[in-house]
Amino acid sequence: MFPPISVLDAPSNLGLRPASPGAIPGVYQLPRVLRAQGIVARLGAEDAGVVTPPPYSPEAEPDIGFRNGAALGRYSVALADRVGALRALGRFVLLLGGDCSVLVGSALALRRAGAHGLAFIDAHDDFSYVKDRDRVAGWFTAAGLDLALATGHGPDALCDLDGLKPYLREEDVVHLGLSRTAEDTAESAVQEFDTSRIPSLPLTAIRARGAKAVGDEARARLEARGLSGFWIHVDADVLDLSVMPAVDSPNPDGLRLEELTALLASLLASPQAVGLELTILDPDLDPEGHCARAFTDAVVAAFVQSGRVP
Repeated sequence: MFPPISVLDAPSNLGLRPASPGAIPGVYQLPRVLRAQGIVARLGAEDAGVVTPPPYSPEAEPDIGFRNGAALGRYSVALADRVGALRALGRFVLLLGGDCSVLVGSALALRRAGAHGLAFIDAHDDFSYVKDRDRVAGWFTAAGLDLALATGHGPDALCDLDGLKPYLREEDVVHLGLSRTAEDTAESAVQEFDTSRIPSLPLTAIRARGAKAVGDEARARLEARGLSGFWIHVDADVLDLSVMPAVDSPNPDGLRLEELTALLASLLASPQAVGLELTILDPDLDPEGHCARAFTDAVVAAFVQSGRVP
């Protein structure tokens, strides 16, 4: 029923700001630690290798307005080429990312092959420009605005690669797991996301109705759109701080591991699901590997529960 799985590494940190002067964000190591947990063998997957990103730079790029903007544009095209080639072979793509900006390349690959949808699992909306904290430095970070870029909101150097803007239509996206702090809800920036055409199934809905029911609703919404398929994006910061402290924005009110598994299992059970990307876990913040192990276990369990893996 389901196609074979190909695991592709996208170890990019181009979309993040440094945590301190001179620091290099460690999320580029995510593929290494998930592979060390045996994710390829446990899924019975093909090893599709790696798309190596350009070097990270902390410098501003005023012409584009995004940190590492030109490099991210080039990388997104290269990543789209590889994802598209695997999809053309009929493979389900498991993309082991670094930061969330890998969505730009994934979305471009999908757009090249027709209209696709997106299940976006993230504690943040990644859509509102005036909430991007790097604005004080005069440029933006793509990891915090990846959903905006993928839906055509931003500079053409990132949003109109191949002349295919937007890669995803807002109405073809379902956001899951949004968890807003008091600071978030006090900001007028919230209106940018709330007035979009992106339906949201936030953490409050998951707690009220259960993760499986919300996952089933998201799947039904995407399947009803008449699309060529849909992609799944997971930012590890959707998980609660108690189980996932190894992220740049730890979440004091997030999903439990079993809730993430249930959401993913519902989505992966759809024949229209064509790929999944995992992002943001930073091994530098997980020296003993506990977070990598728990995250891998949750993802593998979702594939098994969905029927994609025996």
